[in-house]
Amino acid sequence: MPGSAPARRGHAGGGRAARRTGRGTKPRFGFGLIGPRRDRHSVPVDQLDALTLPVGDDGVVVGVDAEGRPAVLGINRPSPYDVTLIGGLWTAQVLALRAAATGARIAVETGRAQAWTALAQAAGGGQPCVTLHDVGRVPPQGASAGSPVVVVRDCGMRPPRGRVVSAPWQSVVTLLPYLSPVAPRLLEKSSLVGVQRVSPDEAAQIGRIMGLQRAEWEALSTLADGVTLWCTPGDRQFVMTQATDAETGLLGGARRMD
Repeated sequence: MPGSAPARRGHAGGGRAARRTGRGTKPRFGFGLIGPRRDRHSVPVDQLDALTLPVGDDGVVVGVDAEGRPAVLGINRPSPYDVTLIGGLWTAQVLALRAAATGARIAVETGRAQAWTALAQAAGGGQPCVTLHDVGRVPPQGASAGSPVVVVRDCGMRPPRGRVVSAPWQSVVTLLPYLSPVAPRLLEKSSLVGVQRVSPDEAAQIGRIMGLQRAEWEALSTLADGVTLWCTPGDRQFVMTQATDAETGLLGGARRMD
């Protein structure tokens, strides 16, 4: 009938409005009510760069760069990852503490267990997340994506070849106090190298091995305590490690010498 058409149109419009707003509808099994419907958001392709967010990489915050931005090391990886740090025990211990805070288990291979005992006892809030082992006595760690491992090798100037090597979700950080005869081999095979203050002769040699620019390797002999030049095959970055109050209380202030 002609008079009934408006009623039918009104009913259909009300149904569409209900579907748009989610009001007056029955819950859908497993999904809940239909939410509000709005126009899709879109931007031109040439404006996509404006949507970038100031979020850093996933990993361990080791300090700040020259512009004061957080510097992050992605240590926990699904592929083998070797790190060599020519520097002080303090920086290695801060790195170990912060890696433990991300959920990694830390196995320390060292000939000076007394220097690591306080850290091992304090880390993890009572959980045994940092374990100490004599040189050459690190057992298999069973690393996995859900339980990554960082092996810290604090074995002096001439660390022997480790029984436990880098593997998926198991990174190895080797600490060298100075540029030793084994250093060139370690630097060449490492995915990441950190260098703290060294002598001018050592700086020149490291510059040749790592392919550093003159200004970069000359700066190595003048670095302040707590500053590290982190190098990858394609990047170089000077980083200042700033300890938290808890780290300072446990480890003391930043220092190059132990």
